[in-house]
Amino acid sequence: MTVLEVTDLHAKHGLLHAVRGISLALAEGETLALVGANGSGKTTLLRTIAGAHPAEKGRVRLDGVDITSVPAHHRVRRGLALVPEGRRLFPELTVLENLQVAGRRGRRGEWTIDTVLDAFPVLRPITRKQASQISGGQQQAAAIARALMTNPRVLLIDEVSLGLAPVAVDAVYESLTRLLGSGATVVLVEQDLERALSVSQRVMCVLEGHVALAAATPDITRDQVTAAYFGVRSATAPAPTAGTATSLHAEIGTP
Repeated sequence: MTVLEVTDLHAKHGLLHAVRGISLALAEGETLALVGANGSGKTTLLRTIAGAHPAEKGRVRLDGVDITSVPAHHRVRRGLALVPEGRRLFPELTVLENLQVAGRRGRRGEWTIDTVLDAFPVLRPITRKQASQISGGQQQAAAIARALMTNPRVLLIDEVSLGLAPVAVDAVYESLTRLLGSGATVVLVEQDLERALSVSQRVMCVLEGHVALAAATPDITRDQVTAAYFGVRSATAPAPTAGTATSLHAEIGTP
């Protein structure tokens, strides 16, 4: 069953056309890895889907319902949650208070304080600490846990490992793997290609606001994704995934 459907989505920053006609469809329980160079449009795409950035054109549907004009806070109540780049926790609130605030604004469901802490055990010893006093890895875990407290149908996670030490990335991914194993539906932006491919069923590479490549993860090689990342046309790229608009572009990107 298709949970999230994005059709011909466009978004701008002033005169900059950051997202250019992207389409995707996400099935229930599926994880889509979104990769691409800095400035390729990944963050704007997630923010536009979540309602934090206005759409210039196109449609966003959640469970078949058009939510393109629905404000961001109402999208949360409908089941769409964003973990933003940079975590954006409430710094003066404790970890527990950050979770509680989100829980009051979300839907009813399986995710509660107890189940979230079970999924992210690294947070249990620090629930009484202010968010500003914990490490980057702990903050990332808290940000994902906070989004889960809204009981989302679809979870959008922007830049999972950005700025984190390797040991912190390992800890976050250990919990994230358990989350994905529970059947969560996730769009994951990740710079670490190996990590992204290891946890996803499908991968989409964005280049200059376009989809440069989209395929099932088992059908794609690292070299093919890397070629799309840099805008190199590949004669051996797999056929597009159903429900996803794809085209290869010859532009050169920067890592």
